[in-house]
Amino acid sequence: RFCIPLLLASLPMMAAGEEIAPALQDSWGDFWLFRFFVNAAGYASIVVPGFLLIQYFKRRNYLETGRGICFPVIKSCVFGSEVKSVHQDDGSLPPRAEPTESSTARQVFKLLLCATGLQASYLTWGVLQERVMTRTYGATETDPGEKFKDSQFLVFMNRILAFTVAGLYCALTKQPRHGAPMYKYSFASLSNILSSWCQYEALKYISFPTQVLAKASKVIPVMMMGKLVSRKSYEYWEYLTAALISVGVSMFLLSSAPNRTVSTVTTFSGIVLLTGYIVFDSFTSNWQDALFTYKMSPVQMMFGVNVFSCLFTVGSLLEQGALLESLRFMARHSEFTAHAVLLSVCSAFGQLFIFYTINQFGAAVFTIIMTLRQAFAILLSCLIYGHTVTVVGGLGVAVVFMALFLRVYARSRMKKRSKKLPPGETPVQKV
Repeated sequence: RFCIPLLLASLPMMAAGEEIAPALQDSWGDFWLFRFFVNAAGYASIVVPGFLLIQYFKRRNYLETGRGICFPVIKSCVFGSEVKSVHQDDGSLPPRAEPTESSTARQVFKLLLCATGLQASYLTWGVLQERVMTRTYGATETDPGEKFKDSQFLVFMNRILAFTVAGLYCALTKQPRHGAPMYKYSFASLSNILSSWCQYEALKYISFPTQVLAKASKVIPVMMMGKLVSRKSYEYWEYLTAALISVGVSMFLLSSAPNRTVSTVTTFSGIVLLTGYIVFDSFTSNWQDALFTYKMSPVQMMFGVNVFSCLFTVGSLLEQGALLESLRFMARHSEFTAHAVLLSVCSAFGQLFIFYTINQFGAAVFTIIMTLRQAFAILLSCLIYGHTVTVVGGLGVAVVFMALFLRVYARSRMKKRSKKLPPGETPVQKV
C-alpha cells in the first residue's frame, strides 16, 4: 500500500530531470509515466474480470455442459469453433492472388493505385499526427491556444473507425469461417493500444524523423520476439541488416543540430516511449502471426483486434472522465475535429491498402513501397515543421534505408532459392 504513494511522489522529480516545454508539463498528472499507469489500470479493470470469467467457464467445462441463449456467444468468445490449421511458411500474410491473364497495363495500374493509396494514407497520417501532438489549437494574438494532450483518445478514434471499416468489409465480402476464440485477440489488442499510445506520446519529447527511424529499427526486437514467442531462426544477412540499422539510427540520434528547439530535442522520456512502442509492436506482430494458425483472413484479424481495442480504450476513457473532456476539446476547436477524423480515416483505409497490396503483389513490393514512404515522411516533416538534419544524421538515414532495401533484396533471393529446394527440406522461417 506504500508503493503507490511513493511512486506518485517520485514522478515530478523524474520529470524535473528533463528539459520539457512548460506547455507539455502543466502538472505532475500530465507526466507520461503517470498517464501510462492510469491507462493500464483502466485496461486491467476489464482484463482481470474477463480472465476470471474465462477460467470459470473452462473449469466448469462449459463447452460440454452449457445450454441457453448465451451458449453460442460464450462458445465463440472462450472456446472457438475450429481446430487450428497447418501453419504455412508465412501465416501472417494473406494468400497472394495469382494474376489470371490480366494485361500488363492493368497490373501497372493496380500497382500505381496501391502505391498511391499507401503513400497518400500514411504520409497524410504522419503529417497530421505531428500536427495534433506538437502544435496548439485556437491561438490568437491575445490567446496562446491549447494543446491536445490525451493520446488515448486519438487511439480510440483510430480504432473505432478501423473497427467499422473492417466490420463492413467482412459483412459485404466472403470470408473464411471464423474459428479462433475471440478472447485471444485481446492480447494483440492490448499491446497494439499500448504501442500506439507510446507512439503518439513520444512526439511530445522527440522529433518525427527520429520516430520514423526508430520504427525502422524495430526489426531487431521483432527478431528477438520471434525467437522468444515463435521459436524462429534467422539467416546471417538478417543479423547483418539489423546491425546496419542500429548503426544508422545511432548516427542519427547522436548527431546534433545547432538550432534545435525544446520540442525537437530527443529526451530520455522520448527514448523510453520509443522503446515501449517497439517492444509492444513487436509482440503484436508475433502474436498475430501465431493467431493466423487459425483459418482467418487479415480483415477478420483487423476486426477482432479492433473490437477489443474499442472496448479497452472507451472503458479506460470513461473511468477517467477523459472521454467527455476530449469531446469538449473537439467542440471548442473544429480544426482539431477535422484533423482527428482525417487521421482515423487515413489509418483505417491505409490498413485496407496494406492487405490489398500484399494480396496482389506480395510482401516484397509492399515493403519497398512502405520503405520509400518512411523516407518521404522524414523529408516532408523536415519541410513542413522545420526539423534540421546534420550531415552525420543524413548519413545515418542513408545507412538505415540502404539496410532496409538490402533486406528486401536478400529476402526475395531466399524465397526464389527455397522454391528450388528438394522435397523434404524446409527453408528457415523469417520475419
